[in-house]
Formats: sequence, C-alpha cells, structure tokens
Amino acid sequence: MKKSATLGQSILEMPSRPSNHVALKFKTKGNWKNKSWQQYYKDIETLGSALLSQGIKAGDRVAIMANTCYEWSVSDFAIFGIKAITVPIYQNNTAEDVEYILNNCEARAVFCECRGSLATIESIKDNCPALEKVFVFEERCHSPDVITWKDLRSAGEHYYKNHPTAFEKLCGAIKPEDTATILYTSGTTGRPKGVVLTHLQAYSEVSEAFPYCGANSSDCSLSFLPYAHILGRIEHWGHAYIGFTMAYAESLEKIRNNLIDIRPTILVSVPRIFEKVYAGILAQVQTKPLKQKVFDWAVEVGKQVGLHKMSGQILPIDLVVKYELAKKLVLGKITDAFGGRLRFAISGGAPISQDIALFFHAAGILILEGYGLTETTAAITVNAPFNYRFGSVGRPIGETQLKIAEDGEILVKSDKVMKEYYNDPEATKQAFTDGWFHTGDIGELLPSGDLKITDRKKDLIKTAGGKYVAPQRLEGLLKLSPYIAQVLVHGDQKKYIVALITLDRPTVEQIAKQMNIIYLNWNELIATPFVQEIVRQAVAEANSHLASFESIKRYLILEDEFTVEGGELTPSMKVKRKFLDNRYQDKIQSLYQ
Repeated sequence: MKKSATLGQSILEMPSRPSNHVALKFKTKGNWKNKSWQQYYKDIETLGSALLSQGIKAGDRVAIMANTCYEWSVSDFAIFGIKAITVPIYQNNTAEDVEYILNNCEARAVFCECRGSLATIESIKDNCPALEKVFVFEERCHSPDVITWKDLRSAGEHYYKNHPTAFEKLCGAIKPEDTATILYTSGTTGRPKGVVLTHLQAYSEVSEAFPYCGANSSDCSLSFLPYAHILGRIEHWGHAYIGFTMAYAESLEKIRNNLIDIRPTILVSVPRIFEKVYAGILAQVQTKPLKQKVFDWAVEVGKQVGLHKMSGQILPIDLVVKYELAKKLVLGKITDAFGGRLRFAISGGAPISQDIALFFHAAGILILEGYGLTETTAAITVNAPFNYRFGSVGRPIGETQLKIAEDGEILVKSDKVMKEYYNDPEATKQAFTDGWFHTGDIGELLPSGDLKITDRKKDLIKTAGGKYVAPQRLEGLLKLSPYIAQVLVHGDQKKYIVALITLDRPTVEQIAKQMNIIYLNWNELIATPFVQEIVRQAVAEANSHLASFESIKRYLILEDEFTVEGGELTPSMKVKRKFLDNRYQDKIQSLYQ
C-alpha cells in the first residue's frame, strides 16, 4: 500500500474513469437513474465549493444524520475534499445521544432530512453552541432556519465560478495523517465514544480488503446498510476506490424487489438480512411435508456440491445431474431471489451462524464472513472466494498482525486501527498495550492461519460451577429456528443457563394461518400450545448441540421484539445486555425460582 494514498486521490480519479461506466444508481419517481463518474465528481466538487462558501474549513466537523442515499455519499466526499471531517449519526439515535455527539465533536454544521431527522436536530440545536448551519437533502423544506439542497448547490456553483480550483487543490492536499471521520460507537455500555479514523486507516482498508475478496470495476453492489455503521461506510468508500457500480436500496422493506431490479454481483450485509431470508424460506416449506422432502433433498445435494468445491474436487457425473435437478426445483429460486448474478456476499458487524452460511452455500450463494470493529476500520480478517472456512472469519488482511493474549483476547496491530478516541485520552490509553489494540473479543488462531471468534470478552458467562459459557453461540443456535427473532441468554454466577426469547411475528402469524389456529390477539397466539411447542422444539434442538453445563434449562417468551426505539438494541442492532438484564430482572429471577 502506498503510504501517500488517501481517499482524496479516489475522488480526484473519478473524472478519468470511462464515461460509459455507471458510478451510481438510485430510484427517483419510480425509475432507476444512473450517474456517471464524471457527473458524480461534479456533484461532489459543487457541494465542496458550497461548503467553502458557507465558511466550512479544513478540520471542521460536519455531521450527517440521514438514511443511506446518493446525497449522503456526495456530502461525505465533499466534506473530505475540503479537508473537513465527517461525523455520521444514526437516524434512530435518541435526541439525547445526538446532542451529546454534536457537542462532543463540536460540529459546525449538520446534514439531515427534512422529513426525517430534521425534527430531532431542531429539538436540540439550541443546546449545541457550536452548531451554526443545518442543511437538508430535500430541494424544498418549510423550516425557515435550514439551507436546502437546491440552495446549497446554487451557492456552490457561484463559488466555483470565482474559485474554480479551490476544491481540487484542497482535495489534492489531503495527507494520510489527516482525520477523515469520527464515528461514534453504538454504546452498549454507556455513552458513545468517538472513533477517530484518518485517511491512512480508510485507504488501508479499502485498498486491501476489496481486492483481497476479488471485487473489481465491473462489479455492482446494492447498498442498504446505514453509513453511520463502519461496514456500510466501507462499501461506499470501496466503491469509489475500486470503481464498481453502487446502487442505493429504496429501503430495508424494498430490498427484495431492489435485488431483482439491480441484480448485484457483490453484497455487503449484516447477518440479520440473511437470517430473515433463511427464516422466510423455511417457513414456506415446514408445513408441507412433500415440499419439505424435496427441499431437504435439494439442500443436501447442494451441500455435497459445496463440499466438493471447498476441497477442490471434481464433481462426479451423478452429482452433477442431481445438482442440475436440485437447482431447477429449489436452489435456483434462492439464487434468483438475490438477482441471479451474486458472486459473493460479505457479512460483518456480528457473527453469522455457520449453519445459515452452509445453507446459502448449498444454494450457490457464497457468504464471506469477516471480522473487525469500528476501531479497526471494519475488517481486519475476512474469508475470500479462494479461501473460505465456515465458522472462521478468515485470515488477516494486508499488513495486519494478530496475537492471542493469555486470557484469549484478540490483539491487533495494523494501519487500520484507529488513531484514538476523540477527546478521551484515558479510554485511548486503556485500549492499547505496547502498540497492540485490545479488541475485547475472545478467539483463537487455527492452524490454517484463519481466525475463529468465540465471543465478546465482557459477554462471557461464568456459571456458579465455574464453567465459561459463550452466549452468542447459544443465541445463534436458537435463531436457526425461523420462528425466533432474538434471544438474551443469562446465567452469570448462576447454577444454570436461562433465556428470554422473542418471536418473529410475521413468520409465526403466517404459519398459524396455515394451521388454521384461531386467536384474538398476539398475546393469545403466543400462549397457544402450538406456539409453545415450536419454541420448546427450538430450545431442545439447540440444547442437542450443547454440553449439559451450557444448555438452556428454562426460558420465557417475551411479547415484544427488542428494538432500537425501546432502548434494547444499539443503532447497529446489537443487544444491550446490561440494559436488558436490568429491564427484565424480575422475569430472569423468576426462571431461577
């Protein structure tokens, strides 16, 4: 990797890309619209000029609180281009957290959506003394104190006429040690911490991770992760570095239709998307014995083909014949649901079940699991199409060095590791030992050189009998059931393990309808013998893979799923264990009585 390279270079290279290559796709007024690399660069340059016209200068922090969209990408690169610093904020952050972030980083301006996050910004902006400007992505907005996208572009065009080289010169002057962004961690245990990433970290990641996986300029991705999440941000940066086409999903609810429209060749996702698809597929066949039989046969054939592929063996003729039939009857429908062109998907942000990864592999969809944190600029290890092992998170990328501490914690040295926690020298000091960053995760290095993750260090449960239990493994086994949405495992200093379980309501209601079960409301459906039995079976199936000391002895079904709005999940969809332990303290204690 060239140490002098920055994200600024990726921006300045855009105009020289082939004019017939599509940079971006997004839907507007019901139709997909294309942007060339030349148009993309011009929009970035115009917005960068607009920010200069508004008095934003190098080193200033500019926040973005909006859904993933074209304007988000343009704003991010425009902020970079004038050597300012982007501070992403999740759309579903609480007003309290938004206020804290804006004040902690002393943001001078914020981009938001008139019909979304603007209400949150307006409710707290009087408490944010550094905040001077509020920009909205919409062309029109009735709020008098904001600057619309249209007006901002007009200001940028005017500024560009008088200073035609200002943006280009600033963009070209970016140094690797310059701060690119401050991302605030989700805060499972307290206040969010600002992770400072420089252009060195950003460039190190995109210049090594994407080529390692085999991404190239002819690829196309469907982008739907929030750009406040480091994995979503890396997709956005990686597309600019590699030069592949990126399409923006309309919404999470419309991903299935967008996959058919865009037919991506690569996909960057989190496990929950695959879990939902997996649950939906199983729910469609589990109540129809003949369909289930054909489905199971096809998946088994797919798994045999997958084993041959992983070991490099040639497929026997009889297996080829079976596989073609399996694709026609079952497996082809699964690959078609992803558009039919998917070469591989990258999964990160949380562990994905090995069984789910194997299931999709059998169907012809390769999910490459990676491992990293916000503090490591996303992936420091990842599986690749030429080297993948389900159950591992791959080998270290580029110059990354790993070692396992005496207590099992994964330590890392890499250009991808953050510079510091913003305005928090004590937390920064605690995160490093002799230059090695403490990930907080427990794992092991396999003889092959691949990394295997066991659990979060702080999440490990120690039973009253002195045995250590990894809750993520138990929760993952239970979530293999299409009817279970979320699980909270408990048992620290207790004689046995218990679990709180939430149900996947659409799937449960769908099968209840197929089974002609009569009920008045959701709570009544949960209490039916049928639902109680499918949960009992799911727990029994999970326990069959566990040792006695880690098996789930008792459990409760909760009425509602965990949500961000309810405070049970972080904006990146991680379970807030301590919060839930306190909220459901009485229910948990009842399982030990």
